[in-house]
Amino acid sequence: MYGDPTEHPQKESYRGNVNCTGPRSCYDEGKRAAETIMMDYHRENKVEIRIIRIFNTYGPKMAMDDGRVISNFIVQALRNEPITIYGDGNQTRSFQYVTDLVEGMYKMMENKQDFIGPVNIGNPGEFTILELAQKIIKMTGSKSQLTYKELPTDDPKQRKPDITLAKEKLNWEPTIKLDEGLKNTIEYFKRLV
Repeated sequence: MYGDPTEHPQKESYRGNVNCTGPRSCYDEGKRAAETIMMDYHRENKVEIRIIRIFNTYGPKMAMDDGRVISNFIVQALRNEPITIYGDGNQTRSFQYVTDLVEGMYKMMENKQDFIGPVNIGNPGEFTILELAQKIIKMTGSKSQLTYKELPTDDPKQRKPDITLAKEKLNWEPTIKLDEGLKNTIEYFKRLV
């Protein structure tokens, strides 16, 4: 949605920094197009809608091979394989546990105001990818080493939601800290690996 943002943290009013012909463009522009279509449908047909911008979410039942950083790192760590860091690992992400996302979505759907969004639903706790890898190695007791590869084109350097609007309009904010959520997610993946 926001591409490689020039605003940090990202507010709903920020329009993004998307390379519309880059290798990530379908992902970023697809989200933007979906919001555009929803708003047009709302205006034209007076249909009640809600727009939620979901930030990185993780938890049990993730697919082992979904290509997302948390599942990749946990599976690599549990197998004692090298953990792949793209770039220098100093890019940041914010991770929200799945139950926090569900609660935020529920509150958005049930809100009785004329508030249709968009609203950021995410955890503003910010970690470098390197910190995440080290945390997962420690929590799994892994012997994995870090391996570095080139950062993909247009990969965001920072990603952190501003959830002021969610707090104000929905009385919502995440409650699950990264360590607690990772513990649950690691236990899930232990059964699969």
